Amino acid sequence: MSGKQFKGHEVSCCIKYFIFGFNIIFWLLGVAFLGIGLWAWNEKGVLSNISSITDLGGFDPVWLFLVTGGVMFILGFAGCIGALRENTFLLKFFSVFLGIIFFLELTAGVLAFTFKDWIKDQLNFFINNNIRAYRDDIDLQNLIDFTQEYWDCCGAFGADDWNLNIYFNCTDTNPSREKCGVPFSCCTKDPAEDVINTQCGYDVRAKTDAEQKTYIHVKGCVPQFEKWLQDNLTVVAGIFIGVALLQVRETFL
Repeated sequence: MSGKQFKGHEVSCCIKYFIFGFNIIFWLLGVAFLGIGLWAWNEKGVLSNISSITDLGGFDPVWLFLVTGGVMFILGFAGCIGALRENTFLLKFFSVFLGIIFFLELTAGVLAFTFKDWIKDQLNFFINNNIRAYRDDIDLQNLIDFTQEYWDCCGAFGADDWNLNIYFNCTDTNPSREKCGVPFSCCTKDPAEDVINTQCGYDVRAKTDAEQKTYIHVKGCVPQFEKWLQDNLTVVAGIFIGVALLQVRETFL
């Protein structure tokens, strides 16, 4: 009887410290994400003026840090304390929460494959909605610029999507110097240039389609994202399966 108890204790000890070690890193990352999110909100003055949340016209990337950091913080805390103190309630909470996340990931993958056209329309709507708010939030602006530079794209389905923005549209009543232009992140880059020319997109959409191809990327970000996904399908699937297996393992430990 005592031998069986000792054997069970040894296995339990290995599992305990494996879960603890994994989750202490997870918890620290959650703290870092939360800290970055709160710092960014404080820089915008949101923490001192909560009503300014309603002024944001588009998606605020800070939400990614806050939500991701919050989930990681809670899960990491539950996993660490649950493993260290051998608290069955916290360990069950940790396992159930991981199981829910795994189920949501699986559901999202199935829905993404089944409703590809609907998701494309929603992505188009999301990008265009944030194009309208491009100048309203510096974090959103940086996110859009990064996306357009990374995928060599411009707008959701093309450069003309920037007509949705009050600074870049081609209407006669637009007094902006950026009228009929695009952000610098749409421009094709010259490897010899050390300094980014932030005015490279000025008046570019007033040119012919053939001329525009010389100065900017004319493909939209939605088709470029689809192409990237197809080219990296094996890598994306491998990462998803790896994360899923890790979650399943953690759930049943």
